[in-house]
Amino acid sequence: MEMVKIISSQLIVPSEKTPKNPLWLSNLDITARKGYTTTVYFYRSNKNTRHDFSVESLKLSLAKTLVPFYLLAGRLGTDKNGRMQINCTGEGVLFVVAHSDATLEDIDSFAPTNETRNLFVPLTPQPDIPLMLQVTVFKCGGIALGTALHHIFADGRSAFHFFETWANITRGEVNCIEQPWLDRTLLRARLDPKGMFDPLEYKSVPKPIISSSISTSYASSIIKISKKHINLLKLHCGDTDGAHVSAFRAITALIWRCICMARTLDTNSKSRLYTMIDMRSRMCPPLPPTYFGNAAIRTSVSAVVGDIISGSINHVAKRIHEATSQGDDYARSLIDSLETIDMEKLPRSGLPASDLRVISWLGMPIYKADFGLGEPVLLSPAMMHYSGYVYLMDSPGKDAGVSIVIALEPENMLAFKELLFQKLAALEV
Repeated sequence: MEMVKIISSQLIVPSEKTPKNPLWLSNLDITARKGYTTTVYFYRSNKNTRHDFSVESLKLSLAKTLVPFYLLAGRLGTDKNGRMQINCTGEGVLFVVAHSDATLEDIDSFAPTNETRNLFVPLTPQPDIPLMLQVTVFKCGGIALGTALHHIFADGRSAFHFFETWANITRGEVNCIEQPWLDRTLLRARLDPKGMFDPLEYKSVPKPIISSSISTSYASSIIKISKKHINLLKLHCGDTDGAHVSAFRAITALIWRCICMARTLDTNSKSRLYTMIDMRSRMCPPLPPTYFGNAAIRTSVSAVVGDIISGSINHVAKRIHEATSQGDDYARSLIDSLETIDMEKLPRSGLPASDLRVISWLGMPIYKADFGLGEPVLLSPAMMHYSGYVYLMDSPGKDAGVSIVIALEPENMLAFKELLFQKLAALEV
């Protein structure tokens, strides 16, 4: 797409007076990636909507939304002991308006790259602004909403809760607002720690298992899988007794197999899959559904490449199931264990060229951000962090299946796509 021209840039503050007390951060917040999660929503011009859409209405509704979500108008700081916290200063979020002479005709070819991030998401003028937004108005009347939310402030589910609320307020539908739960002490480490262990997923990645170094260059693509193929894949991944296999585990098992094959990994070497588990409903008692913060824990599973490629897909899905079935005891022990390390100095880096990281946005309200133009025609990460990074999300439209957003080594992307489509076609035989 063509370059965009910045028209204005300003800080939007809460429309009412908000609390100034600092907010305590849990160990899961402090160990979150110290950077921004960037997304971009695309909307087509909609002259049939009953809502009056304007950039000014977005600013006004944003100021109202920052009242219940006032922490996002604050800044990161530290308490008297040097522990990271959120200082609720009310300084505001960055709001940028831009214009583009391009149209949305080529939306189907969109792929997240560093270039698209720089086009549609504000560059970071001050690293401590937790939320940065850019509204780009296209020649055709379409809109792009680029977002950058600091990961220490919120995980994916919390982020989508905020954008859905902002959209509801923009449309004047204030009766369906769900207030965020801001008290993160529900995930405080126990006074009597139990089951302490050394969490692999919160340490630096091991040395590459194969000769390739950690890859920072990548090709990216959005690949859609139909609901029909997902159901067939789940059937192949299920047990003979009919045990349920989630779409996430089934699709991830197939992605893991195809990536190992596309990379032509040594069959005697090992590959590790990293992922996250949302613990809101798994804690005892469960966290409030609107818990706002980081409530996902890292987990991983390693397997021999030959087994991933040649073993039954059912076995690969089972291994993923075992790694993603932790409950309250594991999460509490993890939080206790993180208390014993220097959480703010944990390394954040890419992956060895044998591994992958899969993040699930499945089932999240990603298309409920209707600001008066209808649902977005596309939501995507604005960029990918490194090769081997994968997002799974529901495709737009009712019963539309799942979209795989993937970053892979440029030389391996075509082979991955061909293998994936071959494996899906074989399910119908």
